[in-house]
Amino acid sequence: MFSIEHEFDSTVITLVDDGEVPLMEDVIVNAFEECVTIEQYDPRTDRMQKITLSMSQLRDLGAALDLPEGVYLREVTP
Repeated sequence: MFSIEHEFDSTVITLVDDGEVPLMEDVIVNAFEECVTIEQYDPRTDRMQKITLSMSQLRDLGAALDLPEGVYLREVTP
């Protein structure tokens, strides 16, 4: 299950783990104009963990999801 909300400066996507037990904490994706952040609560440390991806890293991640094992260089088209 997931939700999408539009904030003033970002789009917020929340991914809820509704699979089988044990369930993982929700994942919150904030899409800004210049970057994307991914946050998840870590109950072991009682803190939110945050990863920030540049737009280039996000494009690489999207491309990598459909490719076999290997090392790739994504070509930038003008």
